[in-house]
Amino acid sequence: MSVLAQGKIEQLFDRLNRSTELIQKAKDQSYLDSLIETLGFIQSDDDEDDEMAPADAKKLTNIYADFDADDYTAETFRKAIQMAVLKAIRVDTIQANYQLTPDTIANVIGYIISGIFHGKKELSILDPAMGTANLLTAIYHQLQTSIGVTPTISGIENDDAMFELAADSVELQKIHAELFHEDTIQNVLAPVVDVVVSDLPIGYYPIDDNAKGFATHSKTGHSYVHHLLIEFSMKHVKPGGFGFFLVPSQLFQTNEAKQLLKWMQGKVYLQGLLNLPKELFSNAAAQKAILILQNAGSGANQVDPVMLGEFPSFKDQQAFTKFLTEIDDWEQHDLL
Repeated sequence: MSVLAQGKIEQLFDRLNRSTELIQKAKDQSYLDSLIETLGFIQSDDDEDDEMAPADAKKLTNIYADFDADDYTAETFRKAIQMAVLKAIRVDTIQANYQLTPDTIANVIGYIISGIFHGKKELSILDPAMGTANLLTAIYHQLQTSIGVTPTISGIENDDAMFELAADSVELQKIHAELFHEDTIQNVLAPVVDVVVSDLPIGYYPIDDNAKGFATHSKTGHSYVHHLLIEFSMKHVKPGGFGFFLVPSQLFQTNEAKQLLKWMQGKVYLQGLLNLPKELFSNAAAQKAILILQNAGSGANQVDPVMLGEFPSFKDQQAFTKFLTEIDDWEQHDLL
């Protein structure tokens, strides 16, 4: 990234941060809620905020007196909002499921998708647990640059605050997207797409009745939400289409994995499981992997060999590039 581009991101973040802190102090509320109000404010034609003291409202107006959204690229908005969300997570000590997918990981997933869909004129992508839509929009921009395709994107999110952030972020990036503010496990009428991509929430889904219609649901007690989301996702992928999921590295080493594997048989091919570098995680139990699944149909076959491995450190550029070359060879000679 150029120094100029980085400077624009920091400049925009500074403005977002100053107005968010002003609203936070004036209304005595969380940084996250104040950030949502900030993003709403800069899209609104209304400069007034009746809930703030006139002096604070004037300060807010002054922060944006010379602001022009057209001065910033879509990627600048994405990255500045990403920085603001990261600050919200730190300041408000927000739960783990709010954590953002690092751009390094988004770039790797985007790279693999680019290799598989190179030469395609159209591409549709769904994220069934989009959070703030940072992963979805990062891949959107990457595919525009790498293979010259502007994907059609859709996302589902149940959490109110994350959905609002996603909607504002997509709007400010001027991306046309279909977003659903719903609980995915309640079987949202989402589109069927070429690719599903998601950094899956990990843990148990609390409403057992909603999970009963899923083959991956647990026979006793709560079901794993990440298993349910994988099943939902692949039902919304076209024949021969792909799912790319960030999952626990130990996904297939739990007792519950039997149900997941049973459901996959005859429907879904396990094409790859790539562990991310251990250095990215606080401990071995927290390590994640990129799971690559492909729906049966449309000429798809079980690849031999399945792409298994672990990424070298992202800091070791030579080893990292070599590993990407191995993925390229696998895609071209084995997968496609």
